Amino acid sequence: MKNKILLYLAVMLAWGNLNAQQMLTTVVPDRPAGQQDALCMTAPPLEVVRVGFVGLGMRGPGAVERWCQIPGTKVVALCDVEPDRVEACQQLLAKHGRGRAAGYSGLTEVYKQMCDRDDIDIIYICTDWVHHAPIALYAMEHGKHVAIEVPAAMNLDEIWQLINTSERTRKHCMMLENCVYDFFEMACLNMAQQGLFGEVLHVEGAYLHNLDDFWEEYWQNWRLDYNRQYRGDVYPTHGIGPDCQVLNIHRGDRMDYLVAMDTKPVNGAKVVQKMTGQPCDDFQNGDQTSTMIHTVNGKTLLIQHDVLTPRPYSRMYQIVGTDGYASKYPVGQLLFRQDKLPAEAKNHENLNAHRALPNDLRDQMLDRYTPAWVKELQETARQVGGHGGMDYIMDYRLVYCLRNGLPLDMDVYDMAEWCCLGELTRLSLEHNSAPVQIPDFTRGAWNRINGFKYEFAK
Repeated sequence: MKNKILLYLAVMLAWGNLNAQQMLTTVVPDRPAGQQDALCMTAPPLEVVRVGFVGLGMRGPGAVERWCQIPGTKVVALCDVEPDRVEACQQLLAKHGRGRAAGYSGLTEVYKQMCDRDDIDIIYICTDWVHHAPIALYAMEHGKHVAIEVPAAMNLDEIWQLINTSERTRKHCMMLENCVYDFFEMACLNMAQQGLFGEVLHVEGAYLHNLDDFWEEYWQNWRLDYNRQYRGDVYPTHGIGPDCQVLNIHRGDRMDYLVAMDTKPVNGAKVVQKMTGQPCDDFQNGDQTSTMIHTVNGKTLLIQHDVLTPRPYSRMYQIVGTDGYASKYPVGQLLFRQDKLPAEAKNHENLNAHRALPNDLRDQMLDRYTPAWVKELQETARQVGGHGGMDYIMDYRLVYCLRNGLPLDMDVYDMAEWCCLGELTRLSLEHNSAPVQIPDFTRGAWNRINGFKYEFAK
């Protein structure tokens, strides 16, 4: 028996050493000579933010309409390959009393003509995924800040190009991750920053959204085609963005490595056959992909992706701390050690260490910790709309920071960290769920800033 135990231990130690050697490493290229990082980067303040929109299909028109209702903006140009989409957005401008914008349409690269103008400050990109990075790179090279719909980059090569170009040109490169501006997430972020959760140890996030009702709305099936061709978490940013802000990623901690697992692909092939009438035997993306991430400071993240199975919409959003807990789905829940609660709440008759706070006390806590600047905007945000108002707050904050010459809420390194799962999860999956090293996109500056914060004009 003793010999069997020793043999078992020897096998396990050998297996552990083998796996340690199988960590898939990634290359961090040297920063080009003469460049510096873009942490807390600012640009000269703009009295009026002049914007050009490219991509006016599903998300673009909503963005145009929101910007029409944000003070200090001017819509200079509209661009899409389809002329009727440009004209439809011209009508949105008229609806809000704005003058017609310059229109560009017809060719895939007609956006270059828009970027060549000298009366635009920022290009707002809402195209299909594969055109995000090329348009952003061209725009920054031609003196424009860029705001890019999610995901902003589809692989590490695009990510490093965007980082290097932003650093060199000193132009902002922000990914339009709206979910960090959801009211529940912003209140919980403030709670975390005020210490209510104690030390945050684990977070969860996801994009669980059955797209059966939407596949046909994507121009030329681009989204379904991408899932057919690529394996991995191809759409991670809605889940990981709020988590990274809570964990202060590249503001005192950084993601170190990940491990991914997926199910076999089943429903994707059925969707292709339903839409095309042809059998599909080459669908790559599993119906569900799960990714575990470990940080340098010993925290963990669980990120999931599933757009193919019938389940209720969820971004999972969970915070697990030494002194408290939060989750948003299927219903908002909070739980804290009683010494973390305000004095008037500690005698609540239904407090219990084994279940979430009663709804009335939960709502009181959410209201108490909703930042004052959010409360000032939330009524307007809900009226203007955009996923319940978070899109409006996202665009408002972008304009506010540009007008005041402040660092943006999300920088190019946030973009890189939240998008890198696309390629890194594929690498892990293709190597039997091997751990994959996550690059330090700041190239050594990840702990120079102490904590995430919103910037405001003095």
